[in-house]
Formats: sequence, structure tokens, C-alpha cells
Amino acid sequence: MRRVKILGCGNALPTQTVTFDGQIRYRLGEGQTLLDLAETAILGALEDAGLTMKDIDCIVGAMATPLQAIPCNAALIHERMAKGTEIPAMDINTTCTSFVTALDTVSYLLDAGRYERVLIVSGDTGSAALNPNQKESYELFSDAAVAFVVGRGDGDSGVLYAAQKTWSEGAHDTEIRGGCGLMTAFKFTEENREDYYFDMKGIKVLKLAARKLPGFLSEALLQAGVTWDDVDVVVPHQASKALDMIMSRLGVAEEKYINRVSEYGNMISASIPYTLCEIIHEGKVKDGDLVVLMGTAAGLTSNVLLLKY
Repeated sequence: MRRVKILGCGNALPTQTVTFDGQIRYRLGEGQTLLDLAETAILGALEDAGLTMKDIDCIVGAMATPLQAIPCNAALIHERMAKGTEIPAMDINTTCTSFVTALDTVSYLLDAGRYERVLIVSGDTGSAALNPNQKESYELFSDAAVAFVVGRGDGDSGVLYAAQKTWSEGAHDTEIRGGCGLMTAFKFTEENREDYYFDMKGIKVLKLAARKLPGFLSEALLQAGVTWDDVDVVVPHQASKALDMIMSRLGVAEEKYINRVSEYGNMISASIPYTLCEIIHEGKVKDGDLVVLMGTAAGLTSNVLLLKY
């Protein structure tokens, strides 16, 4: 087990909401930016941990989309929160599962003693590139930010097991083709406008995930030496309204997992950590609980992490 402890967390939502078929979605309000949300989340996490930025050894931006092309998101977070310090800042990105990948990676650095306290920040402006002509995705995503302060564990808490796999036959089923190196912003025209919108082929993603996830998770639990009966709570990526169907297919009992798609929708990289932070503050996670973080991301990538809280 890699000795890691969650010291504190904080969440932030935009001021504007929209409703689709009774489900709430959050959108940045006039004058708001994702950095504003990130700052609120970070301050909340630091207060929750009883720390200040001076206590942080490393800043990790675990976000799906860039705040700007260069520099990395973590550098811009550093400018907002830690300007004048020399705290290292870096990005870790596996789109929707970026937080899980970051926590997995950071756990090695903490356990090895490289760092004592790491700030992980997730969040995206999902609404920025939504295509109003693609109802499925347009009505699914929310903007949000979340921050966790993670430290070296000194007891029984830590990462018991983590795994990640990518099946790139699904690389183009969830994508934004334009705006970066292969199709730069300078190539934008009215004719190729939709290449610069988020594009999701939901049925294809669902079918690929349904084929790959059962074996991936069964193998993970076997290697970790646990069963679903040993797990106290499962925090899945709030990927879509099909969450209940997917979890049932994976054999996860309804009372084991958290489903807040109706309340928030898909918050991209913030989805898993936002839900985790919320249930921690609600007292639904207790010391010693075995928590499973799991989800799929564009790529198609899937992550699972077993955390002894």
C-alpha cells in the first residue's frame, strides 16, 4: 500500500444553472472563469486541511482541457495562488479520469518522500465547446472545479491498488478535433466549425465500455485481492444517464455507488473528485472505509483506484 492521506478538499460551482428534463446543469456566469472556480475550490481545500499555500510542496493540474495553449494549467493556477513561490507545478491529463491518474501518480511521490503535501486541482469549462445541435452532449455537461490536498499517510490510509487501460479504437468517439496541433485555431472557418465543437458518439462509447469494463474491473479486483462485498463506497465518473445500467452490468449493488447525474451531470475531470469531496463532507465516508474511484475517459481510457480512507 502506498501511504497517502486526504487532508482536505473543496468544491466550486458556477453561478448560472440550466435545466434539461428536470436535471440541473451548471454554466459559468457572466465574467466568471474556471480559474475563479479553481481559486474558490483551492481555498476551501486548504481551509479544510488547516493549511496554507506555503504548506504545499507541489501543484498538479488534473484537468481535461487547457486553460490556454501554453503554459500548462498548473502554472496558471500557480500564478493565481502561489505567485512568488517556487512550488513546482505540472499537469496530468487523462481527460475525464485525470484526477484518478493524478492521485495514482502522486501517491508514489508521496510514499517515496519526494513531497509531503500535494495540491491536486481538477475542473473544466465543459460548456465552452458544446454543440447545440448535438442534444445528447449539450444537455449532459456542467462546469465545475474541485481541489484536494493530499499528504503522506502515517497510518492505515493509502492507495491499495490502481490500474489504467486505454483502448484507442475509441479515440475518435469522444473528441474535439480543432484548436490544437493537428487542426490549429488559425484553420477555423465557418465550413469546419463543427470540428471545433465537442463531438461524442455516445452509443459507440457505451458499447465499447460495456465490452471492456467488466473484464478490466474483474481483473483489477482479483489483483487487489478484494471483492465488491469488501468495498464500502464506489465513486464512478458521472458519465451519462446510463450510469445505473453500466454499474448494474459491472455487478455493483445500487446502494454501493454514488449517482448524482441528475444533480450535476458530467463535470469531466471534476466529476469523480467533486462527488468524492461531497460525500466526504456529508460524512458518507469514514476512516478505514474502502473507496473505489473508477471511470472512463476519452481515448477510450479507463481507471480504477482502491483507496483506504
